[in-house]
Amino acid sequence: MKIVIAPNALKGCLTAAEAAEALARGVARVSADIDIAQVPVADGGDGLTDVLAHALHGVEQTAQVTGPLGDPVTASFCHVPARRLAAIEMATASGLALLTKERLNPLLTTTWGTGELIRAALDLECSHLIIGIGGSATNEGGIGMASALGARFLDGKGDPVEPIGSALAMIERIDLSGLDPRLAAARIEVVCDVDNSLLGERGAARVYGPQKGATPEQISILEAGLAHLAAVIERDLGLDVRHLPGAGAAGGLGAGLTAFLKAELRRGIDLVLDLVELNEQLRGADLVLTAEGQIDFQTAFGKAPAGVAERARISGIPCIAIAGSIGNGLEILHDLGIQAVFSLCPGPVSLEQAMASGGDYLAAVAEQAVRAFLAGRGQLSNSRA
Repeated sequence: MKIVIAPNALKGCLTAAEAAEALARGVARVSADIDIAQVPVADGGDGLTDVLAHALHGVEQTAQVTGPLGDPVTASFCHVPARRLAAIEMATASGLALLTKERLNPLLTTTWGTGELIRAALDLECSHLIIGIGGSATNEGGIGMASALGARFLDGKGDPVEPIGSALAMIERIDLSGLDPRLAAARIEVVCDVDNSLLGERGAARVYGPQKGATPEQISILEAGLAHLAAVIERDLGLDVRHLPGAGAAGGLGAGLTAFLKAELRRGIDLVLDLVELNEQLRGADLVLTAEGQIDFQTAFGKAPAGVAERARISGIPCIAIAGSIGNGLEILHDLGIQAVFSLCPGPVSLEQAMASGGDYLAAVAEQAVRAFLAGRGQLSNSRA
């Protein structure tokens, strides 16, 4: 028998690789004869670089870059020399977690440091860049990122504007002639786990602005600025990014990467599952186990367990999920291919206890889930392996 273990990270508790190890321990208790394939996954949020480093044998690189408010920060990314690939999480350079609540202000934050990380990857001769754009502190359409790579955003006098959200309305011309020439030969894929458009009720400013500290007045300024930027992009670059799914991610960085660097926006889980070669691992498998911290109806919208289950279903393999917290709407997940969802916790426990014992709990539930699966197939002996 072969069981594929493909968990996401349990945020704040276990990395995806640690979760896979815990699940494998539980499965091994059932029988030493089970062939276990560990395939940690990610959906584009936290943990993307860790998963790819584990799957592709990458190494961590660090760089001193400009933080979201101009302070120097040390950011890291995953480098896979054998593939000339770099995986970058923009949040390490331009993320919300880099600022205290008192310093949040999307009118003043910039993605300049993300551009510096991209340049650092190019310096390592990477020709394939994977950029995760979750967790941003910014709302400036990616003009900081592009400026750090040689683009110029000019006002009516021909002077460069400051690459921050409050300056978007001042841009009158976009000049990409100075863009780093190495970008022309690079393949850039953007890991995007949301499909929000750039503007409107589901746009960058109105949906994500408040969590970045924006007041209602500032949201109006940012919305108008992004609308103006989109108009200049269409006029100068011939691309309409207003309704592009995912353009509103990371305060419009999705739109900026597409318009300025000709990047491709991809659903995060699809990109990751291709890179870790899940389809190949599924060959000959009898069962798939996946896991995540929270599983509910929202899991269906591009989250890791749903992506894993979809591929398992296509291959005709049952999938069982384990979650730290189980919410409503699991019916939609059953339709996607998750046959059952088990709770991580053995009973009423505090969050602190669940976090501290997450690995042990995960192993215990994995064992019982596999025993139930085998019992249903009449394959479980009465002896413990």
